[in-house]
Amino acid sequence: MVADSIRWTVRDLDAMPKAGGWRRYEIIEGELIVTRAPHFRHQRAGGRIHVELTNWSDRTGLGEAVEAPGVIFTEADAVIPDVVWASNERIEKGMDEAGHFTIAPELIVEVLSAGDANEQRDRETKLALYSRYGVPEYWIVNWRLKTIEIYRRQSAQLQLVTTLLPEDMLTSPMLPGFSCEVAAIFDK
Repeated sequence: MVADSIRWTVRDLDAMPKAGGWRRYEIIEGELIVTRAPHFRHQRAGGRIHVELTNWSDRTGLGEAVEAPGVIFTEADAVIPDVVWASNERIEKGMDEAGHFTIAPELIVEVLSAGDANEQRDRETKLALYSRYGVPEYWIVNWRLKTIEIYRRQSAQLQLVTTLLPEDMLTSPMLPGFSCEVAAIFDK
């Protein structure tokens, strides 16, 4: 006889006591994932992308970028990406009372954390999750290699379209007029 595994939901997270230290709780397909505070360079890369997207958003008025928002796709699929960008329309229609996204933002950015399990989660598990729930664009940022992988929705799936290197420019057809030197995300 095999015991049933626990299937976590967002309600379970609300009932959990606040842990000491900085921890991030996510649920993917009912599995609880607990991670620690990321590396300084991880946070710096995510912060710089957030600043670039925020500056562009302020100029255009088309939407907003936010760091580490809650995205609740279902009771059993709730994550905290490093950065998201959402149009004004999705922000207006896709927020719950607690300020969490309940629909897919247009862009999700994950910065890779150290460790095979963390990298696998961003490259495979979260890629599949974001693809399943209709995220149009997904960036995977590798601060160690100084690369940004760009995935875009094609044929109802997120597909890798390019890997940017430090000498490249980061742009998106979804963000008209947005451009940023990839090197600026990683270097001082």
